[in-house]
Amino acid sequence: METTNLSKVRRNKMLNTINEIKKNITDEETLTNLSMIENELTKKKYGLIWEEHEERVDKELETKIPTFEEVKDKEIVSNPEDKFNFLLEGDNLHSLYLLEKTHKGLIDVIYIDPPYNTGNNDFTYGDTVLSKEDEFKHSKWLSFMERRLKIAKNLLSDKGIIFISIDDNEQSELKLLCNDIFGENNFVSTLHWKKKKQPSYLHGQVAGIMEYILIYSKDRIKLDKLSLSAPTDSNTRVDNATNQVAERLIKKGIRVKLDSSISVIKKGIYKNKTMQTEYLNDVFIKNGRTCNDFVAKAKFRDSQERIDLFCAEDVLFITKNYGFRRDKLKIELEKKKAITDLILDWGDNQDSDKELRNIFGDKVFDYPKPTLLIKNIIKSTNYNNAVILDFFAGSGTTAQAVLELNEEDNGNRNFILCTNNENNICEDITYQRIKTVITGKRKDESKYSEGIKANLKYYKCTYIPRINTEDENLHNNLLINIKNLIQLENGIEIDDNKIRVYLDEDELDKFSKNQSDLDVCEKVYISSDILLTSIQESIFKNNNIEVYIIPEYYFEDEIMEVM
Repeated sequence: METTNLSKVRRNKMLNTINEIKKNITDEETLTNLSMIENELTKKKYGLIWEEHEERVDKELETKIPTFEEVKDKEIVSNPEDKFNFLLEGDNLHSLYLLEKTHKGLIDVIYIDPPYNTGNNDFTYGDTVLSKEDEFKHSKWLSFMERRLKIAKNLLSDKGIIFISIDDNEQSELKLLCNDIFGENNFVSTLHWKKKKQPSYLHGQVAGIMEYILIYSKDRIKLDKLSLSAPTDSNTRVDNATNQVAERLIKKGIRVKLDSSISVIKKGIYKNKTMQTEYLNDVFIKNGRTCNDFVAKAKFRDSQERIDLFCAEDVLFITKNYGFRRDKLKIELEKKKAITDLILDWGDNQDSDKELRNIFGDKVFDYPKPTLLIKNIIKSTNYNNAVILDFFAGSGTTAQAVLELNEEDNGNRNFILCTNNENNICEDITYQRIKTVITGKRKDESKYSEGIKANLKYYKCTYIPRINTEDENLHNNLLINIKNLIQLENGIEIDDNKIRVYLDEDELDKFSKNQSDLDVCEKVYISSDILLTSIQESIFKNNNIEVYIIPEYYFEDEIMEVM
């Protein structure tokens, strides 16, 4: 027997009543109000439903058009041949509004750590800090997140993936919201991350040491398995016959990258950023072979060139049995281990606090995420040439993770970070952290590291009135800001030398007749209003100058609204 949907029966009865009432009413305002009631009655009846709220930044979009202004004195260039990374200062809804023009369908990985809405002054909606007593605190948070996640979905590439950190305060609400936005079929997993080394016994019935990371894809069918590199089992195998010999060489189970150009490894403890290795005896190497009597069996069986290749790919190990060992390069490089939904060793809150203290000398930010966590999240996608977005950038952990990961695996990832500048967080913390990681120098000029070669542009969100008058010509005002969008979309520097922008036909004509300018120019971006002559096309072709038409979609809708 088919079940009866009682809610539907009652809803249809109300709709029929409204239709009868409308037959006897001619007042337009009353009819409009009755239609609004009908719309509310016919909305979806399964899933997450909340009281929709509007925030101040929503209202601002009605009268203002966000644009980006470059802060040139904050630009960092340490590798001129590489693309630029971007730090966008401003409300992230406005930054996302602009990113939808430049990066729609182009973002490979999104990681965000939004406010958890704990009621402990961690979430400001509009101009109000929400408390636990606010009866609409969940509705306001969901309204806030929905607008941003809808744009985030549009930004993701077909193989794109989003990771969202959250805790128990909004985890269930967020999952239903993401099911609605990304589609339940595109839910990948919920990771459970151990954020504390030890539980707290000071308050609460249950000591909380876990947080969640929700994962959704743009299209799960096109998404590869999330995995990390894993050593083969043979590298930690115990061989009783040679165990004593191996213990004289190295502590068991420690993986080591070996530079084959060395002739001796001296006894002692060696450290780098991610591991510690202790050699229990001097190890001598000659012509690709160990010379120690007690490790006579530990010989390299390949040419020096092959050994160099193994070393470069980090697949040469020192193991318990027979000292040196290598497995077949192809097997090692292809062997991946799927990540699990329980994360116990990807760093914790204590690690992240130490990282910031090492950079700033003090605790400058509450509850940052550890760099290792974000590095493993990004690494698990196996996208080595990715555009990575974090629009709740906070202290800038995502930027540091991307830069260090590129350094470790020769990746070619780029990041875009968005954050507001409340309490100068963007300038004093996010930007300064990125600057320290790239330059290797802290704010006080003390040495932090050797630095990482990378480039950064700093943009600040500004606004243009959404009007078109003789004094405020909207088209002209927007064209002035197009240069920054071109740089953002392409990760380039428009230096008015190698790369140029022309919005005026006369200016372009002057350029096309100046051979000294043509000799150094490589790319030209021109307004879609400009039509190249056949002579100009020939000049640019003969001088190997690439010509790009500035996309109309940058501000097409805004211009049409006021025409």
